[in-house]
Amino acid sequence: EVQLVESGGGLVQAGGSLRLSCLVSGFTFDEAWVIGWFRQAPGKGREGLSCITTYDGSTNYADSAKGRFTISIDNNKNTVFLQLDSLKPEATAVYYCAATFGTKQVVELSEVEFAYWGQGTQVTVSL
Repeated sequence: EVQLVESGGGLVQAGGSLRLSCLVSGFTFDEAWVIGWFRQAPGKGREGLSCITTYDGSTNYADSAKGRFTISIDNNKNTVFLQLDSLKPEATAVYYCAATFGTKQVVELSEVEFAYWGQGTQVTVSL
C-alpha cells in the first residue's frame, strides 16, 4: 500500500523558512515515480508547486514557486523535501505531497496527474 506522510509545517513569521518532508512507503525510489508538492489555501483550489522524478532527480516548478521553493530527494530515506524560503503571508495553506507511478519524466503540476496523496501539513505565515 502506497502511503505518503507530510511533516514540517508550522507557524513562521514572514521572511522565514520551513522545510517540509514527505516520507513515502509502499514503493522504493529505484522505481520510476514522480513526487509532487501542492498547496491549498483557504477558499481556493489546490495549486501545484513542484515535482521531482525518482529516476534522475529532474524537477519542475510552478512560476509561483521558482526562486523561493526548492524540491529535493533523499533516496536512502524514501523522503522528498520542499524547502520554503522568504515566506509571505499568502503562502499560508495546507501543503500536500502526491505521487504518480510509471514515468521517468516530470509531469504537469495538475492534480489529475497524481494518484496518491498525503493528508497534508499546515503552514501558517504571520506578519
